[in-house]
Amino acid sequence: MDKEATIYVAGHRGLVGSAIVRRLKGAGYGKLLLRASSELDLRDQGATAAFFREERPEYVFLAAAKVGGIVANSSYPAEFIYDNLMIQNNVIHNSYLNGVKKLLLLGSSCIYPRLAPQPISEESLLTGPLEPTNEPYAIAKIAGIKMCQSYNRQYGTRYICAMPTNLYGPNDNFDLTTSHVLPALLRKFHEAKLAGEASVTVWGSGAPYREFVHVDDVAQASLFLMERYEGWEPVNVGSGQELTIAELAQKIGQVVGFDGEIRFDPSKPDGTPRKLCDVSKIHGLGWRHAIDLDAGLHDTYAWYLANRG
Repeated sequence: MDKEATIYVAGHRGLVGSAIVRRLKGAGYGKLLLRASSELDLRDQGATAAFFREERPEYVFLAAAKVGGIVANSSYPAEFIYDNLMIQNNVIHNSYLNGVKKLLLLGSSCIYPRLAPQPISEESLLTGPLEPTNEPYAIAKIAGIKMCQSYNRQYGTRYICAMPTNLYGPNDNFDLTTSHVLPALLRKFHEAKLAGEASVTVWGSGAPYREFVHVDDVAQASLFLMERYEGWEPVNVGSGQELTIAELAQKIGQVVGFDGEIRFDPSKPDGTPRKLCDVSKIHGLGWRHAIDLDAGLHDTYAWYLANRG
C-alpha cells in the first residue's frame, strides 16, 4: 500500500481495529478514514453506501463486528448473526461498487468445527458441526469468507480473510458479562484482590485448551497479509501455543497479585474442548508472533489499571 493511500478501518475503536490504527500510524500511513458507530452504523445499507460513495477508500480493513464470550453469545444469538451479517454485507458490497483495491476481513478461529483435528488447519472449514455456544457468530463469519471468495470469483476483486485465534490486549472489553475469558478473568482476579476475597471461581472445569495471541501481533499480521497475500482461502493468525484455562487462571492470578484459592465451576459450560490453530500457512509466508503470553498479560493488566472506569 502506498503511504498516501486512503485506508478505511471499520471498527477502529474495537480491540483489533484500534490496534490496526496504531500499526498503520506507526508505519507512516496518514490518510485513515475512521468513523465511530455513532457516526456510521454499518448495519444501515443506505448510510454505508453513502459513506463509500463520498469517501472512496482505496483499502479496507473490516474489523467491525459484534463480539463476545460464551455468556454474550448464548444470551444474544439473534444480534450476533444479524449485526455481523449486515456489517459484512454492506461493507463488502460497497467496497466492490466503489472500486476498493483490496479488503481484509477479520474473522475468528471459531469458524472451524467444534471437534476439528488439532491443530486446526484452514482446510477444516465446513467439515463438521460448530461449537453451539457461538454458532450464530461463526456462521456469520463463514458467510463473510464465502462472500469475499464469491466476489473474487465473479468480479475479480482482491478480498482476503484472516482468522485470528483468541485475542487479548489493550482496549479489550473487560465487562464480566460480555467479554471473552482472558479479560474477564483479569478483571475478576483484580477485583477479588481489592476486596480481599479468599477465592475466585472460574467458569467451567478449567480443562479446555486455548491459544491466545496479542492484538498488536494480529495488527502486524493484518498489514503483512494486506501487503503480501493474494489467496482466496482464509489464513490463521495465532501463536501456535496453547494452555489450559486452569493454567491461564494461574498466570493471571500471578500477574494481578491474587494470593487466594482458584476454584472451578463445572456446572458452567466449557465451550470447545481444544482450539489450537495450525499457523504453518502464515509462517510459510514469513510472519510469526512476537509477544509471548507472559509479557502480553503484564502489558494488558497495566493498560486495564490505567484505563478502567
